[in-house]
Amino acid sequence: MPLLTLGFNLYLVISLIPKALKKPIIVVIAGWKPPVGINLTIGPLGIFLALIITSVAFLVAIYSIWYIKVEPKEKYCMLCLMLVTGSLGMVLTGDIFNMFVFMEITSISAYALTGFIRDRDGSEAAFKYLMIGSLGSNFVLLGILLIYVGTGTLNMADIAAKMPTMDPKLAVMAVILMVVGLGIESEMFPLNGWAPDAYSMAPSPIGAIFGAIVVKGAVYALARMIYTIFDFHSLFYFLVIMGIITLLIAEMSALRQKQVKRMLAFSSIGQMGMILVALGLGTLGGIVAGLFQILNHAILKALLFLAAGYLVYHSGSKNIEDMDGMGRKTPLTALAFSVGAFGIIGLPPLNGFWSKFLIISETVKAHYMLIAALILLGSVIEAVYYLRVVGRLFFKPAGQNIQAEQLPLSGLISMGVLVIAAIVIGLYPNWVMALLHPAARELFDKQFYIHSVLGTF
Repeated sequence: MPLLTLGFNLYLVISLIPKALKKPIIVVIAGWKPPVGINLTIGPLGIFLALIITSVAFLVAIYSIWYIKVEPKEKYCMLCLMLVTGSLGMVLTGDIFNMFVFMEITSISAYALTGFIRDRDGSEAAFKYLMIGSLGSNFVLLGILLIYVGTGTLNMADIAAKMPTMDPKLAVMAVILMVVGLGIESEMFPLNGWAPDAYSMAPSPIGAIFGAIVVKGAVYALARMIYTIFDFHSLFYFLVIMGIITLLIAEMSALRQKQVKRMLAFSSIGQMGMILVALGLGTLGGIVAGLFQILNHAILKALLFLAAGYLVYHSGSKNIEDMDGMGRKTPLTALAFSVGAFGIIGLPPLNGFWSKFLIISETVKAHYMLIAALILLGSVIEAVYYLRVVGRLFFKPAGQNIQAEQLPLSGLISMGVLVIAAIVIGLYPNWVMALLHPAARELFDKQFYIHSVLGTF
């Protein structure tokens, strides 16, 4: 049943793409027109993110058919569907309070899925995630309260139109609260303490969902606040600085990890830092590069976590050194992991090359030469630890405890589709550009968003 539901959602999203690219679809809830009532805004940006969310969720659902053996499976399916619902709501709603509600639905599901295995480490990671995530939610809620006091509305387009009339001191307090709260959810340093434990202790399919879905919703919310709601140009500088700090610290932390899933967790944080840098450039090209990186990160990180799940299963250990020689006994899984690793470090002709190239070129165009050099440094560190793992998989003698590969069809399909997507996008990047440019323009052009929502009625 979850597979059918997610498959139908994916079909619905794909069928709406032509209409959403032509003109944003404004859905009125309960007959109350915006700005009084609640609306969904399905524009180029929303449909792009919805496509990522539903595609990855559908593939993870296929993968989970065989992989998830811990009962009750009904609880796992219900939590996954709630998480997808919350994430879709975050990227499609036009109401800031409902965005908070959807964020809470996503977060509560994520807390429960982190501790799904119900062992001591998983429970501890879930509790830690709950405490830090709740703090972020409170910050966001207080920020929304100040925005409502200052503008008298909760509709995001209406807030954007009325923001120039808001008391500047109130606006500054609101933006600080919102950035801190959403920074926790989007893994911004130093607010990302929950991420390594949550990624590594949750079941492997959930690690893929965290990287490809949960964090993307928070990044979207942060970008919408900065580009559409507030008018503080200094926020762009702040994003660039925090993004590059997040990138470098995460990459150096990943280099020191001995467990594969913790390495992937820190790598994911580093990738989010790179996305924050791209979005912080404040240019249309920077947004295109950032959205391209969001797409590629969703594909490649999902692939890496799904492949790592089987590497851990067949080796019986999360430690990287216990996976020596697995390329001989589990060739398909090791190959899938290698494609993900090569893509994430930006080797051509895989998809990760183009988004990383765009981010660096846009950074140079914006005259951030030092930032561009630091991104290259982070990429070198990233290449070192990923190539170290790939080298161990293929060039070390296999251990006695490693099981030979018996890859089920569900795992083969999900990882195979992600591998094909990484290669096809890498060979034909212009295909996704047709979706990326309209999505970036919607985020960059505040007046377009305001007119799309309020000018429709």
